[in-house]
Amino acid sequence: MVLLCGPSGSGKSLVAALSGLPVLRLDDFYKEGDDPTLPLVDGSSDIDWDHPESWDADAALAAIARLCASGATPVPVYDISLSARTGEDTLSIGRTPLFIAEGIFAAEIVERCRELGLLADALCLTRGPVTTFRRRFLRDLKEGRKSVPFLLRRGWRLLRAEHSIVSRQVALGAHACGRDEALSRMAAAAAGRQVRQQTAA
Repeated sequence: MVLLCGPSGSGKSLVAALSGLPVLRLDDFYKEGDDPTLPLVDGSSDIDWDHPESWDADAALAAIARLCASGATPVPVYDISLSARTGEDTLSIGRTPLFIAEGIFAAEIVERCRELGLLADALCLTRGPVTTFRRRFLRDLKEGRKSVPFLLRRGWRLLRAEHSIVSRQVALGAHACGRDEALSRMAAAAAGRQVRQQTAA
């Protein structure tokens, strides 16, 4: 399994799709809006959806482990505009040699996945703060994820924090790279996994 992280708006979903591999959306493991453990932005009443404590790392890790062990797992269906889970689905990857688990908090579980022997690679996408700000705002506005004032406040905060976000994810074990290098490393990991499966067979 490849963990794919990076700042919100850095292109994780696009790169995951371009890889041609099955994808587990880790953002579906956000906590719900009425969860009392949700963190707040310092000096504000806004929920800090970019803080790792707004995310259920244990549930995400359990889903990854089930996918690696059995090729299928139940996953929540999360509506970001509602800050709520609206159902449950099943992700099945069959006998595919590798899958991508992508989300802004993926780096938080790099070490735990490595200790469990589940990790093929961990990548952090970077595109530059201005590019990321523009892509994130246009995406969130188009999808109606939150109110425009909230999106602007969040976007400005993340623009200023992007370098520290990337540094943290790298410190947690992810390799910083652009789209082309990420796709190349994913292809190499998939090829290596395929060879190991054929050798074992």
